[in-house]
Amino acid sequence: MKLFVFLLLPHLSLSEVGQNFNKCKQFFLSNSPPQFTPALSSSAHICQCLWDNNDKPIYLYATLYNTAWRIPIYSAYVLKSPHMGRCDAWFIEPQLDSINEPCMRAEGPNNGNKQAVNSDYEKSNYDKGHLYPVQHTNNHLSMLATSTLTNAAPQDLTFNRGQWSKHETAVILDLQSCDEAYVVTGVVPDTNKGIPTNNPRVTVSKYYWRATCCKQGSTFIGKGYFGPDNNGKVQSLPITGPTGLQQKLINDYQVT
Repeated sequence: MKLFVFLLLPHLSLSEVGQNFNKCKQFFLSNSPPQFTPALSSSAHICQCLWDNNDKPIYLYATLYNTAWRIPIYSAYVLKSPHMGRCDAWFIEPQLDSINEPCMRAEGPNNGNKQAVNSDYEKSNYDKGHLYPVQHTNNHLSMLATSTLTNAAPQDLTFNRGQWSKHETAVILDLQSCDEAYVVTGVVPDTNKGIPTNNPRVTVSKYYWRATCCKQGSTFIGKGYFGPDNNGKVQSLPITGPTGLQQKLINDYQVT
């Protein structure tokens, strides 16, 4: 299977739903989202948001979501001194089901036509794997906003709670000295496999990947990761070479 992932050195590019990320460009270095080849169909650009104390939407990160697979393709965020606990109150994106509300909310009876719902994961032996993980958040609203089903894909629970969790902790340590730290996390779907239910609707994620871009002064350092590899671990893919507006980390990378 070919993994087409374009990442971000030095200009790491990367809730309202639309055709672009104009309202949440700040989560991408130089306001420029990554490009994918081939182009993705059935995709929605989500500026993930919650209401603030003044009843105004506050944007917390960006997600490219595939409504046919019912999983995110990637989520992009800025990593800042993370230190938050966890509260799993799972949300959905109402606009994907043609409900005219700008921000995520609790699941209702008419949700799920174009997105996953909680019942899809029940007794599935898959975790709801966060792309923007709780341990990378540094405030209460961001923590809450990561627990939306548009930011989660089916992930093997042993890998999610083991090697991938350790990797997420290592990323925090790796980026703690950055002046600015941008992260994009995504999945490679197994398009021949859905969550095993009587009516499999949600495509299983075969691989998770992450790209980081650390800005220190005028220097950019990019790194890439994916897993699980054949031994169930996370593989590191350091980036070297000249800088440019956008440099691909993985292009037509053959994963066996």
